[in-house]
Amino acid sequence: MSSSDATTAAPSAGAVGARRTRPSAGWGLLGSELSVLFRRLRTWAMLAALAAVPVLIAVAVRITGGSSRGPGFLSQITDNGLFVAFTALVVCMPLFLPLTIGVVAGDTIAGEASHGTLRYLVIAPAGRLRLLAVKYAGSAAFCVAAALTVAIAGAAIGAVLFPIGPVTLLSGTTVGVADAFGRLLLIAAYVVVSLLGLCAIGLFLSTLTDVPVGAMAATAVLAVVSQVLDQLPQLSDLHPWLFSHYWLAFGDLLRDPISWDALGQNALLQLGYIAVFGALAIGRFTTKDILS
Repeated sequence: MSSSDATTAAPSAGAVGARRTRPSAGWGLLGSELSVLFRRLRTWAMLAALAAVPVLIAVAVRITGGSSRGPGFLSQITDNGLFVAFTALVVCMPLFLPLTIGVVAGDTIAGEASHGTLRYLVIAPAGRLRLLAVKYAGSAAFCVAAALTVAIAGAAIGAVLFPIGPVTLLSGTTVGVADAFGRLLLIAAYVVVSLLGLCAIGLFLSTLTDVPVGAMAATAVLAVVSQVLDQLPQLSDLHPWLFSHYWLAFGDLLRDPISWDALGQNALLQLGYIAVFGALAIGRFTTKDILS
């Protein structure tokens, strides 16, 4: 082979090698993102705060002997400790879970910019699009950890302080403990899906600023505003389009047979928010001048 052929072949081989390293670079970046996220004291502090909610509920019910007033399932805790987990998810969904998600999602890009590390990440082999995908995946992973924390902590403290046995569903059917725990995990999965749209909103807001606190606060405020709008009957035509509209519709998972309508509608709604705000985040981030 002539020297000119070798020269021509060399860049081609290098390009192939670069293409082969890109996927591994993306997975390496994801592993690094998850490692950093779950080694932060702030992350574990938020998970501990979420775990404290079912503990406080269980202790309060244990001391007072239960009450017929309050969130759904509260009056049934004394008869079955699994209802601590169900009640805790109802309590955490409107405020505590969105607040923690807002902190994580709002910090994705703005946090890197504030620490001066963003410009080094965007010149890595992963590239800007893959960096956005990794940051969103990290937020989604925290959603899973947060929902499971509330569910498992609720089931654990409920088993310690109250009897555990067959659960009577909303439809009147009684199921065994294994079935009830499976439905609890389904509800946790429903909660995760419900928060994925908020993650996309937080990611987009994080691309607009270099101040992570601003993106965090804006994400949390939008979650509250969406729920307030959802309570106004004058805006009933708008309700099905609000990302928080189906957040508390997981009661259908406690019926026999399970109704999947709310889950499907919620998944489609969240997918729409992911597509819209993901596209906005891509448009903003790929044209943004990275100065820090």
